[in-house]
Amino acid sequence: MKKLLFLACLALPCVAQAQTVAFTTEDYAPFNYREGKEIKGATVEQVEKVMAAIGVDYTIEVLPWARAFGLARTAPMTCVFATAHNGQRDPLFKWVEPLLVDRNILITRKGSGVTAGTLEEAKKYTIGTQREDYTETILKEKGFTKLDVASDFNATLRKLLSGRIDMMPISQLYFEKLKGDQPLEMVTVLSSQPMGIACEKSFPEDLRAKMQAALDVLIANGEQKKIFLKYGMDLSE
Repeated sequence: MKKLLFLACLALPCVAQAQTVAFTTEDYAPFNYREGKEIKGATVEQVEKVMAAIGVDYTIEVLPWARAFGLARTAPMTCVFATAHNGQRDPLFKWVEPLLVDRNILITRKGSGVTAGTLEEAKKYTIGTQREDYTETILKEKGFTKLDVASDFNATLRKLLSGRIDMMPISQLYFEKLKGDQPLEMVTVLSSQPMGIACEKSFPEDLRAKMQAALDVLIANGEQKKIFLKYGMDLSE
């Protein structure tokens, strides 16, 4: 799979970097996705701006989530985004966040007859999710047992639309954009969490701190909000 390499500096001369940061992500529009040979999305643009601000070489590769996540667990100088930061994952990575703060909801296809006012009521249905996705962990922790685990988000969505599963978890921000194109409706709220960049444990702390400082500026100056508005998502809602 072809990697895209980007290099940018805010000031000249650029200081040569001894290493390149390898970012992995998944195909999950409008946050991160491929469009032809380009890798685009609201979180991709934030990563690009952060790395441009600190003048460090990097690559971005779109992979199935389990592989993207696994590489960030084991490969030095590798980070995965956008990754939900929860108690289980906290000690596994070094974090740069938030790229966004989002609620995860359970959705079904319109006309399915699926109803659940609470998570307990939802447990009688078959829920689809993705292997190694944080929603798989959340569902198991909350006592869901009828799980259908696919390789990626799009495979789960196809199963939902075809009636092979009853519900699936999804970012509420993404759902607000997706529901205009697909016959889908919200059932109930599953969880709420910050989403960030998760880097392999040996990642240099000074570099992580520079990335965090650049992201902090992006948030403080309103640029993060502008990026989400560009992709049709209003974070103030």
